[in-house]
Amino acid sequence: MSGKQIVALLAGLGGLGATIGATMSNEWKTTSRASSVITATWVFQGLWKNCAGNAIGAVHCRQHHTIFKLEGYIQVCRGLMISAVCLGFFATACALVGMKCTKIGGSDQLKARIACFSGLQYFIGGLCSLTACSLYAHRIMSEFFDPLFVEQKYELGAALFIGWAGSALCILGGLVFFLSLFDGFSKSSSNPDRRRYIYSASTYVSSPEKAQNHSTNGRRPPTEYSSTSKNFDKNAYV
Repeated sequence: MSGKQIVALLAGLGGLGATIGATMSNEWKTTSRASSVITATWVFQGLWKNCAGNAIGAVHCRQHHTIFKLEGYIQVCRGLMISAVCLGFFATACALVGMKCTKIGGSDQLKARIACFSGLQYFIGGLCSLTACSLYAHRIMSEFFDPLFVEQKYELGAALFIGWAGSALCILGGLVFFLSLFDGFSKSSSNPDRRRYIYSASTYVSSPEKAQNHSTNGRRPPTEYSSTSKNFDKNAYV
């Protein structure tokens, strides 16, 4: 169980790192070489900046000055990616507390609840990142294949693939957390605490502790005879 939780934590950390990298990247979409006449320069854009580069290696970036003039899908993608990063951060903190191999978090039942909550956060964060990248990619592809769209067309940038990979790792980490908890519950239900009964000359012992105390006593209980047997002596049948 602890091995699966370690794998889930590593997957969640990898997904969180990829999500942060995709959020800060400026290559969400790049200029399409198929529709561009001048191939020595290209333009690539992200959620926060618009950049332009050339074959010499010079790159110039300009931030989005205001959010009120941005298109709606960019603002939605910003909110989803920030939510994914925040959920991944809190999920990692909860996972460190709720893992079975750590010594913090309280009782096993409380740690299991915390681990389940961290898995849920990883899963929701992965869905947020997946939704943001898919929405942005859908907008790029719809403009690219639209014959009536006459402006500059773009292609999918590297940040989208990084975001998809990060969302997949976060979702995988959340699912592994849930599976590890279900395995622990199934093992505990398949091996119940069975009570052992030890026979003695005068009594039954219903627990191992009582059996140990009884065996270490060193004295056998006195044999009880009926009151009628005490009336007979050695000359009773003579």
